[in-house]
Amino acid sequence: MEKTYQPQKEEKKIYAFWEKKGFFTPKIDPKKKPYTILLPLPNANDPLHMGHTLFTVEDILIRYHRMLGDSTLWLPGGDHAGIETQFVFEKELAKQGKSRFDYDRETLYKMIASFTEKNRDINKKELRIIGFSLDWTRYHYSLEPEILKTVFNTFRKLHQDDLIYRGERIVNYCIHCGTAFSNLEVKYKEKSDYLYYLDYGVLQIATTRPETIFADVAVAVNPKDKRYQKLVSQKATIPLINKKIPIITDEVIDINFGTGALKVTPAHDQVDFEIGKKHNLEIVKSIDRDGKMINLPKEYLGLTVDQARKAVIKDLEKKKKLIKAEPLKHTVGFCYRCGTIIEPLTMPQWFIKTKHLAKPAIEAVKKGKTKIVPKKRFEKMYFDWMENIQDWNISRQIVWGPRIPAWYCLDCNPQIIINFIDKKGKKTSGKYRELKEKHSFAEIKKGLQQLTAPIEVGYALEEKPCQKCQGKNILQETDTFDTWFLSCQWPLSTLGFPDSQDFKYFYPTSVLDTLWDILFFWVARMMMLGIYVAGDVPFRVIHLHARVVDERGQKMSKSRGNVISPVEMINKYGADALRMSLTMGVSPGSDVALSEDKIRAMRNFSNKIWNASRFVLSNEGKIKKNKQNQDDQWILQELAKTTKKVTSLINRYRFDLAAETIYHFFWHTYCDQYLEMSKKRRDEAQPTLLQVLETSLKLLHPFMPFVTEAIYQRLPDHGKALIIETWP
Repeated sequence: MEKTYQPQKEEKKIYAFWEKKGFFTPKIDPKKKPYTILLPLPNANDPLHMGHTLFTVEDILIRYHRMLGDSTLWLPGGDHAGIETQFVFEKELAKQGKSRFDYDRETLYKMIASFTEKNRDINKKELRIIGFSLDWTRYHYSLEPEILKTVFNTFRKLHQDDLIYRGERIVNYCIHCGTAFSNLEVKYKEKSDYLYYLDYGVLQIATTRPETIFADVAVAVNPKDKRYQKLVSQKATIPLINKKIPIITDEVIDINFGTGALKVTPAHDQVDFEIGKKHNLEIVKSIDRDGKMINLPKEYLGLTVDQARKAVIKDLEKKKKLIKAEPLKHTVGFCYRCGTIIEPLTMPQWFIKTKHLAKPAIEAVKKGKTKIVPKKRFEKMYFDWMENIQDWNISRQIVWGPRIPAWYCLDCNPQIIINFIDKKGKKTSGKYRELKEKHSFAEIKKGLQQLTAPIEVGYALEEKPCQKCQGKNILQETDTFDTWFLSCQWPLSTLGFPDSQDFKYFYPTSVLDTLWDILFFWVARMMMLGIYVAGDVPFRVIHLHARVVDERGQKMSKSRGNVISPVEMINKYGADALRMSLTMGVSPGSDVALSEDKIRAMRNFSNKIWNASRFVLSNEGKIKKNKQNQDDQWILQELAKTTKKVTSLINRYRFDLAAETIYHFFWHTYCDQYLEMSKKRRDEAQPTLLQVLETSLKLLHPFMPFVTEAIYQRLPDHGKALIIETWP
């Protein structure tokens, strides 16, 4: 053996050996217990970040259960990542002075697909570098035809069961990304602003958004507010346009905020939308999807929201309708992708009714069919969200992703608005009834970018001539599925629901391990749809692991300059050192404070294992068959205690304590004490030295697979491979 362990020399060779021998690929064996984990699918075209290396937790479980003799499957995959991939691609287009609006959707889709393909294998290589024992023969990509078949079938089943609907609802819309987001995808931050007090005739209102006054349909006050009781049912007057609107009451109005009188703008505020729905108020829009002002006095038409706000404030001052402006700190929603302020807009969207789906998912956890680990911290969070769940907006106004399988007849619905690029390359939009006078259906379909169908428009779930008019001028919905709608069916689609042998054997999966911040985005939704579609929970245990932060506890980000590259650290110190540094000292659900010093310390431990093994193996062949003395019996007793403890801790998902236990046993008990004791009686101690070393390698293997396999291959009379050895 070389004097020092050289991970760069050993790791690639060992991984190739494991993969070539097929050790990662389980066989379906009715006599064996299946053990299944699905890898939380990383973006197919992105390099891995340090958070992905926490999949080490899954590899520990997989290697442990493989050594227990279970039929062990760890299934990898890649996500097309909808809006995230399109956002990155659009930044590349911007460098060329182009935007998505310069292309028809089919051309743009092909361009993004080509861009994605170039980078698709990046993280496959990196997952191998970290040593993850994934079954690459079962790798899946979220846009595979068989995956989409399951997704579309689920959509049709939900529709058939009256759990899908199109609704004109207020949504979180990003003007820059050009799509709606669910509430979960909005980042809320505190922002310094102004609260403007305006004269509305018989009373004053306070608002942060004077530019939307033209879309006001009422003023609401709290029924308990004595100041306004005599004014209820009278009319307030919108300044600048002198439009009369009713004064109504609603319990949600905060008496102590501003003047206690709220301007109700259902088209541009979530609370106002709910008030409007309750009181059957009209919806008047004053902002379009491009963030431009519409349906208001001509001097403001076409202005951006910020421009309109300044202009309206200026005119309110002139007309003496602005009473005062107070500084205000309030919470505002931002797009989680690009950081643009979210604009609440009403538009047609596709929704899933979730309350019906949430009930069995709640019961499954309450009855213990699925356990959440750590329970204390995250079970309550799960219940709180599921019990107050809102309908799920599953439509996105982007190109990159599978389109919702719904088709509209243009002849029956000429009011549908279409954006397309005509045969001369000009961007054109309008209602079909006007467009068809100058453009053929074939031209519109070929250059199609987006269509917007009013809520009342009918649709079919198959592409076929219209049942009503037998017409063939049919266009598919241009909205795509929310990425989470695809990924929340991952346990079903990747295992081949409903008829494949894999599905029948490996479902429900054993453990779902992921970061706690997608408990709602992904985990809870997988629970809902797994039970709904397959009739059983998708996993028996939800294990929520830690988050990687820097040594000061700060989240890693490029802007902070504190990002540690996993591949760079592996090239420098080896994969085992990085894996161990992410495991030791990390209590469940807490942050992992990672530093290069910690990784370096774990590299030193790799060397300690190597050097101790080198010492033991240097005496190969010089064995005396004497009875064990007191020292031998002591170390074997310590080994037995350590084995029992490590096994128990892994079973309890305390990987941190399991790693610390074997670390301290090997370094301090075995090396510092027993190895030193054995030097005086070296040949006699050799059988015990070898026995303890071999068992220690087995206990260490799930945590540090490379160095342990490298040493195991050098042991006298070793088996085929440590990866498939029996757990002690």
